[in-house]
Amino acid sequence: MKINNNDKPREFIVGEKNDIIIKDCGRIILEDDEQVTFLTSSGAEYDVAKKDWGFYATPSLNGRLTSFGLRGVLIKNNKSKRFFVFLVEFGKETQFHNYCKNENLLIVTWLDSDEQLEKVEHKLKQN
Repeated sequence: MKINNNDKPREFIVGEKNDIIIKDCGRIILEDDEQVTFLTSSGAEYDVAKKDWGFYATPSLNGRLTSFGLRGVLIKNNKSKRFFVFLVEFGKETQFHNYCKNENLLIVTWLDSDEQLEKVEHKLKQN
């Protein structure tokens, strides 16, 4: 693993109202079968693992991710029509819903329970 810190993070403005500043703090270069874990101040965890074919972008949505304190959710940006997978920290759902409202985002489905994921699977098999 190689880490390149940005001594002076690049800042850019995003958001529906151009009111969010993101700071690009650096880059992590992983070799095949290496993993990094990101932590929140409250202890929620998020793993990313590099494989020779790409990345495991999340731990299992209805297993390890939820045990690490995060909920997967499929989102659609109503303006750009682009889709995203977000990870919402348990107990932060109110802030998340406020963010979705402010950013004109639609919750397509939560991806954190066997029941929800089986509904998605069933729906996809119908097509």
